[in-house]
Amino acid sequence: MEEEKRTVRAVERALDVLLCFASGQEWGLTEIAGRVGLHKSTVFRLLATLEDKGFVTRVHTTDKYRLGLSVLELSANLSRSDDPSVVLLPEMERLRDQLSETISLYVRDRAERVRIQAVQSMQAIRRVATVGARLPLSVGASSKVLLAFADPGIRGLVMADPAWPAQLDRGAFGKQLDDIVAAGYATSYEEREPGAAAVSAPIFNRSGKLVAALSVSGPSNRLTPDRMHEFAPAIIEAAHRMGTILG
Repeated sequence: MEEEKRTVRAVERALDVLLCFASGQEWGLTEIAGRVGLHKSTVFRLLATLEDKGFVTRVHTTDKYRLGLSVLELSANLSRSDDPSVVLLPEMERLRDQLSETISLYVRDRAERVRIQAVQSMQAIRRVATVGARLPLSVGASSKVLLAFADPGIRGLVMADPAWPAQLDRGAFGKQLDDIVAAGYATSYEEREPGAAAVSAPIFNRSGKLVAALSVSGPSNRLTPDRMHEFAPAIIEAAHRMGTILG
């Protein structure tokens, strides 16, 4: 049993190392060790195994690591028929062309939201959205949508987490989420970072299950509160179409 636990732990550590590359293309040994909280000697052994299997490759000019071809081989066999990031891309492009702002698609992963798709605005000054970015559920329009329309049990678990920001009153935040449910969408104005604003609506499948949050974001001097409220009906309509497409 002890050997089984050690084996599983080794897999968890290797996966933690791979997940570092979700937020950067290249990482050095010291950087990875710091991010995963392990000794450099342990990370070196994990990287050597991953390199041997083709999941990472070492860039000898920089002495850093990047993802290897084995990751591409796995992703090539990923089912795309029900992948929202693929299926909904044409509708996202349609909404981008309609509103001329950046469109993003987020899903909840435990206490975080993950951007799984993005269509960049064509305007010279725009909000650039990076696919794969992870953000906390305590701030931002899409975060509030993913919590507001989630099952009550999920909302309670996330807000009861000790990692929940101490300065964010749970009661007031819960009331805000109830207001979002009544309105059908959420907004954020320079909430997560200065100069940025966003408006988001939920995407439900035909069974009524929350699938993702659809977000429109841009510079706050262009995407003003009044402008976001004007955009809301179009975003809600697009989210409804997307839910129908997902079936």
